[in-house]
Amino acid sequence: MSLAATLQTKRAVKIRRGLTLPVLLLALWEVSSHTGLVDARFLPSLEDVFLTAKRELIDNNLFGELGFSLFRNIAGFFIGSVIGILFATLLALSRLADALITPTFNGLKQISLLAWIPLISIWFGFGEQAKIVFVAIAAFIPVVLNTYEGMRNAPRDLIEVGRALKFTPLQRITRIFLPSALPSIATGVHLGLIYSWLATVGAEYFLAVGPGVGGLIIAGRERFDMALVMVGVIILGLVGFILNRLAATVESYLLRWRVSAH
Repeated sequence: MSLAATLQTKRAVKIRRGLTLPVLLLALWEVSSHTGLVDARFLPSLEDVFLTAKRELIDNNLFGELGFSLFRNIAGFFIGSVIGILFATLLALSRLADALITPTFNGLKQISLLAWIPLISIWFGFGEQAKIVFVAIAAFIPVVLNTYEGMRNAPRDLIEVGRALKFTPLQRITRIFLPSALPSIATGVHLGLIYSWLATVGAEYFLAVGPGVGGLIIAGRERFDMALVMVGVIILGLVGFILNRLAATVESYLLRWRVSAH
């Protein structure tokens, strides 16, 4: 058997194993809702969930609700990641900044993200700005931690070469520290994307209700429409899975040189 065929077979087996638990859970869900094992008011059947999703898609602009959530996620993720990389670069390359700021940052990062909501709502209100700030904070922390770690672990021999060649500070950053820290930065950005999506839902749920998947879930809760709640939960899970796979694919592509090097 060729290498390509072997890899394809392994991939197919991996996919089948990964689908086993979801299929079993769906079967258990369907049996429970139809046999009365669980009250259908609390766990609607898959048919009810499908019909509710179809209704929301045709009559209530479900894609529009998802679009609002994705906009908040992307905006907050981008802002948090860019500021996080710049902030981590400052801490990693400036001994003074590291000594003055890092201890305080290490203390602040221990605070639960949800604890920032009262302050964010006071400082930025309850509108879109507050939600994007909340998402940006969620992305900021893992990006800072991983970027800082990657730059601090830059090879000393490369740093010495840069000094010997009299690199400017900008050249040291772009030619030594950033390339050396790229795997760590990629990991931080990957985690930041995951956390920012979770924070998007939290922002929509705990701040002012507005368009978005979180608002959809809140509407279902208030009307005791559990099928609508399940539609929202399924969308959140699917989008989160897609974002995670997309980030993993981009990360593997950017770091493909490491495989070639070995």
